Amino acid sequence: MVELSPELITIIMFGGLLLGILLGYPLAIVIGGVGMFAGFMFLGPMVFKMFPLRILGFMSDYILLAVPLFIFMGTMMEASGTAEKLYGALYLWLGGLRGGLAIATILMGTILAACVGIIAASTIMMGLIALPSMIQRGYSRDVATGSVCAGGTLGILIPPSVMLVIYGPMSSLSVGKLMMGAFMPGLLLSTLYISYIGIRCLIRREDGPPMPVEERAVPFGKKIAILLRGLVPPVFIILAVLGSIFFGIAAPTEAAALGALASVILAASYRRLNMEVFTKSMLQTLRITCMAFLIGWGATMFTGTFLRVGGGEVVTNLVLAMPGGKWGAFGVIMFIIFILGMFIDWLGILFIMVPIVTPIGDVLGFDPIWFALMICVNLQMSFMTPPFAYAIFFVKGISKPEWGVTTTHIIKGVIPFVFLIVIGLVLCTVFPQIILWLPGMMIK
Repeated sequence: MVELSPELITIIMFGGLLLGILLGYPLAIVIGGVGMFAGFMFLGPMVFKMFPLRILGFMSDYILLAVPLFIFMGTMMEASGTAEKLYGALYLWLGGLRGGLAIATILMGTILAACVGIIAASTIMMGLIALPSMIQRGYSRDVATGSVCAGGTLGILIPPSVMLVIYGPMSSLSVGKLMMGAFMPGLLLSTLYISYIGIRCLIRREDGPPMPVEERAVPFGKKIAILLRGLVPPVFIILAVLGSIFFGIAAPTEAAALGALASVILAASYRRLNMEVFTKSMLQTLRITCMAFLIGWGATMFTGTFLRVGGGEVVTNLVLAMPGGKWGAFGVIMFIIFILGMFIDWLGILFIMVPIVTPIGDVLGFDPIWFALMICVNLQMSFMTPPFAYAIFFVKGISKPEWGVTTTHIIKGVIPFVFLIVIGLVLCTVFPQIILWLPGMMIK
């Protein structure tokens, strides 16, 4: 067993973590490997008794049953064809506005966020549906791709969100309250995105031309019918899940089961449910759940070692020593989360940082629900900030050569939305009731 100062061990562990990630190794193996190696080197063989107990505690948490259920709900919603019907309705109603199709994309992302909650599924689905429509009608490629990336990533924040289901048990917070608290910041970001698109397309009219009149020449009654057919199914799912949590009818895990059942019924009602679709949804659920839990296992080993050797105290003392008092310390935490988001998957950031920064938030005197959701809002940027930017890769991956979409177009498109998330963070800091109002209204 090697004896070193906690400060040096902290540098070694985070340095090893960063090195492993930059070398391209899978995150779960890097986190678990660094935790196991450091634990054996600095704590001795006793870590091999500690690790199984920590992993068992992680896997025994009842609330984590909601993770595969929400993922299954999202995959079934993707298969049901709800997105196409919803976009078709919004396309008719908003296409006549300048930037209307990009606004419709954000609205579709906002509504589907409360049904899907899987970044890969929602971003790819929206890109395939909305991106060709905008490009064919002469939209600026950065506006088109930026709106797809921003709208598609709302699903990780707007409940029901897998991020919140994982965050709750790690910080000993109510998942139900986290979900209710995340609802208003999600709508705030959506409103900021829509406002930006509308203003930009009014100033630069060539960036978002309106649809031709003949394409939207549909009788008013038919437009109403199309809108209802597009909106009612996702609203049904939202009420089934969030309504049952808000009114205290069901805990998040039971609500997730209800949402999974509702998504199957919806797919069946659209005649999209068959054995192939069901099997594909189950396999995708299994893959995503296993990935999340493998990262969780590795992270429990990393944080177990890190906290045992005194690394938590090192980080706490460093943050609290920053100038500016509690807000200076809070700013440092937000900056660290932002920088990590450029290099590490959001799951890794949660599993590594939440056990470390949650006690710091308590010491600083912040409301735990508000503090947790500020971190979650911050993580929205991680999907759009290179080099590790899921949304950018997904949109580039689905773009056909004839669309003329380059990585430069996508990066230029997402930059304004990243700044809008910063504005959202500032507003939630100045007006904390944006986050705390709905949790305070919940029926126990």
